[in-house]
Amino acid sequence: MQTNNEPLLDRKAAAEYLRVAVGTLAVWDCTKRYDLNPIKIGRAVRYRRSDLDKFIEQQLRR
Repeated sequence: MQTNNEPLLDRKAAAEYLRVAVGTLAVWDCTKRYDLNPIKIGRAVRYRRSDLDKFIEQQLRR
């Protein structure tokens, strides 16, 4: 298993980083509208900043 020292963002921090509402991010995950690669640890959801950056880049290319 590969270890990655990249810190994980909780849903609130990820939403702030993307400048969307926490509820919007939750809906995107639930409906799989965008593939943000959420990591589920028990009931907690975390995101890698690199995955969020990839998402932003994809949106800019559209």
